[in-house]
Amino acid sequence: MSLHKDLIDRDRKVTFHASTHLRDFAHGDAPGRVITGGQGITIVDKDGREFIDGFAGLYCVNIGYGRTEVAEAIYRQALELSYYHTYVGHANEPQIELSEKILALAGPGMSKIYYGLGGSDANETQLKIVRYYNNVLGRPQKKKVISRQRGYHGSGLATGSLTGLKAFHDQFDLPLAGILHTEAPYYYHRAAEQQGMSEREFSKHCAAKLEELILAEGPDTVAAFIGEPVLGTGGIVPPPEGYWEAIQAVLAKYDVLLIADEVVCGFGRIGADFGSHHYGIKPDLITVAKGMTSAYQPLSGVIVGDRVWKVLEQGTGEYGPIGHGWTYSGHALGCAAALANLEIIEREGLTANAAETGAYLQQAMTRAFGDHPIVGNVRGVGMLAALEFSADPARRRHFDPALKVGARIAAAALDENLIARAMPQGDILGFAPPLITTRDQVDEIVDRACRAVDRVTDELVREGAIRGVGATVA
Repeated sequence: MSLHKDLIDRDRKVTFHASTHLRDFAHGDAPGRVITGGQGITIVDKDGREFIDGFAGLYCVNIGYGRTEVAEAIYRQALELSYYHTYVGHANEPQIELSEKILALAGPGMSKIYYGLGGSDANETQLKIVRYYNNVLGRPQKKKVISRQRGYHGSGLATGSLTGLKAFHDQFDLPLAGILHTEAPYYYHRAAEQQGMSEREFSKHCAAKLEELILAEGPDTVAAFIGEPVLGTGGIVPPPEGYWEAIQAVLAKYDVLLIADEVVCGFGRIGADFGSHHYGIKPDLITVAKGMTSAYQPLSGVIVGDRVWKVLEQGTGEYGPIGHGWTYSGHALGCAAALANLEIIEREGLTANAAETGAYLQQAMTRAFGDHPIVGNVRGVGMLAALEFSADPARRRHFDPALKVGARIAAAALDENLIARAMPQGDILGFAPPLITTRDQVDEIVDRACRAVDRVTDELVREGAIRGVGATVA
């Protein structure tokens, strides 16, 4: 028995893995892999097999793997102070410096930052802030939060409710009361062009659906709206033209707070410091995580805007210290990692690279797959890209879910030593490579993806799932 297989067998007996078919994995019917290292945009498993990580972990390893300067920053901080809590005004130096840095990046109108460990707990904090804010203002009925279908905001009880994907709701009795969902800004998925609707018209349609929901619930009961600048796990979907302008007009009309979930987009992924800057979003609250440390340490944050902060101050003036806290908030090692990570992003111009090489990634994907017989949509922005597969692209006909086309193509990509992600609730393959990715590496990612898509296309032809179209090789 190889050491790798032995480790996987041990793992099957003891670990509850995230987003995993638990029975199949525990009984050896689903694969496992032990990752032992990484360098640049590649990772290595226990057998020494090397993979291009075309998804940067989970959209998070922005600076790539093996950056010893981040490990050294963590080590230096651990020698000095590994941990002390940040309750009742206690602080540590990296936390103070990081807060200053992030607020400067966020730009005007942002006041303070509260720290956690991951995007889920940060969005839990957002929900508590929204409730507290309206209680202080004497509006106890104004508590409902509107998210979007296909949005992703976490997988806890409340944050899983915000998430607009079936797998996070079904069998968990979610969403919780008071959390609602409106139209996703998914222009392709709604086949809007076939209905003669332009992108701007579709954006107005989405805004009208939001307003309709607010009026149905009662504007005096709706407190906040949460959205990712670009839909992430819901399919990697950039918003249609004019979307955020139209949405923000509705929110302003009914005094609804705007929470920008920047967990994926923040810190350079789409070629701007924040997705909000790219799309002209002016949020009241911002959620950050992932790219803040490039996952070298767990860390998340809630950036609180001036408007909300003034009310939080008012509340503690009336009610005393705020009843919210995490043991590891502002953890010194996480903050040290974040500072080292952000310094690398700035020094190496990785946000600019995400814009420039990201544009090349979009062009390369369109060139390779724009006319592919099973690709219905090629989309993306910056270092985010997706392929959506269709049994009949001209008519936007979906594959039978039983065929598991997206999952099969992701598995075929893995055979090509490329990690790309089969996105939930559709046949979609997602890409989110590290921000250090070069044009040559983009070409290699696209070449490997082409071989995977063509292989599954040929399988589908042989199975009779589609007509014999002949795979298109870039």
